Amino acid sequence: MNLLDHLRRMAGNNLWSNDRLYRAVLALEPGEFEAERTSFFPSIKETLNHVLAVDYLYLDFLEEGGVGAAAFDDFVPIDEPQALFAAQVAADRRLIAICDKLSEADLDRRVVTDRREDGMIPERIGDILAHVFLHDIHHRGQVHAMLSGTSVAPPQLDEFLLDYDLKLREKEVERLGLKI
Repeated sequence: MNLLDHLRRMAGNNLWSNDRLYRAVLALEPGEFEAERTSFFPSIKETLNHVLAVDYLYLDFLEEGGVGAAAFDDFVPIDEPQALFAAQVAADRRLIAICDKLSEADLDRRVVTDRREDGMIPERIGDILAHVFLHDIHHRGQVHAMLSGTSVAPPQLDEFLLDYDLKLREKEVERLGLKI
């Protein structure tokens, strides 16, 4: 497996993990989604909105859309979990499409990232993708931990890459239309 194949699998994992996590979130009792909790962001709602806002920022960089920091700054938080889930799925599918179009050479190609007062910083596409996956995993872990204090058990999120786990994810991967 080469790095590009790995990044494509990570993009698929991002969609799959978010699907599992949001299905748990959608089963929460009224008030649990927005309830104050102990974490970097004070609720499941705020954490998931942060993930989406940051995804929008990096998707703009990767697509060279020209929106820049405004993709994050102008983000309007979504209050309803089903609408937030739908927006996250759309962002995850954009990320998969970006990865599917890349060549190995693209991973070293630099795109400009708007860092506001720090300027326009060229970054390698491969590094941006690695950062996006780390960022999303980090905050999904926080939501996972917050779910432990709710009426819904946190879902298993590490059954995606190994052949051994195929039986545990096969139907979801098929439903999501992912290539594995």
